[in-house]
Amino acid sequence: MKNELEKVMSGRDMTENEMNMLANSIIQGELSEVQIASFLVALKMKGEAASELTGLARALQKAAIPIPTNLTNAMDNCGTGGDRSFSFNISTTAAFVLAAGGVNMAKHGNRSITSKSGSADVLEALGVNLYLPAEKLAQVFDKVGLVFLFAQNLHPAMKYFTPVRRQLEIPTIMNLTGPLINPIPLDTQLLGTSRPDLLELTANVLKGLGRNRALVITGEGGMDEATPFGLNHYALLENDKVTLHEFRASDVGISEVQLNDIRGGEAPENAEILKNVLENQPSAFLETTVLNAGLGFYANGKVDSIKSGVDLAREVISTGAALTKLHELQAEQIG
Repeated sequence: MKNELEKVMSGRDMTENEMNMLANSIIQGELSEVQIASFLVALKMKGEAASELTGLARALQKAAIPIPTNLTNAMDNCGTGGDRSFSFNISTTAAFVLAAGGVNMAKHGNRSITSKSGSADVLEALGVNLYLPAEKLAQVFDKVGLVFLFAQNLHPAMKYFTPVRRQLEIPTIMNLTGPLINPIPLDTQLLGTSRPDLLELTANVLKGLGRNRALVITGEGGMDEATPFGLNHYALLENDKVTLHEFRASDVGISEVQLNDIRGGEAPENAEILKNVLENQPSAFLETTVLNAGLGFYANGKVDSIKSGVDLAREVISTGAALTKLHELQAEQIG
């Protein structure tokens, strides 16, 4: 351990294997909280490397409770959070649209940390059981093509990191790992990050983790979603290559609104917003969902442009298919 710590403190990146071995030592309870804190702070000061994120993610995903699903070609649209925009639950709402459009959505998420309502909070308000065993979650996914995977309940290895992170009270490499460690192996992914400086790095991490296609997005003002205002930046992983792009909502047929127009509230309020969107009630919330679901269809490869994805998202909502998908999940992920 001393050699690895000295390496990081000298400004050198750890290899994927070194990070994987270190993470496994932590998961096996072999390091003290002081040692764990030393590494997290040293990595924070040096700056995250793709090799380190990949090695850590591999260890944490392997330690997760497996979901024995029969479905393949799974996708997630979880973001890192931390943008403090206090928007409604955009990616959670979009997940129902994506699932209704034929994408197998393994929606990974947690309770709120920096917002008023995390994905777990709003889905719990909608009657979704967060604590089903892995076998039941697999049955839900196989039947509905959509399941919510409550991170807190499926990653027991996090118990070694949580006390340290609470005491440090600063963002560390752990804040970047949530979207990378879905218990269900992912084929494609839409990942939102509040760190535009990490777009290309994160896309390369997803490549290293075996994603066939992925898109990493940062919206205007550092939002970890595509924003219906300002400039959106994204990295696209396609054919084993990562390329950088940008667009505005107006470029893909979405009328621009302001951040205040898409702010949410506590879980019950956000649950109402989600239902209103899926009922196709005109609003800035609807347009933002259509934008992000459209981006998801493009990330998945179901369409060949963001604009085509936006058109598909609008159609899926207007036919009632997305609302039906919500009802299906509510009927299955219960008890």
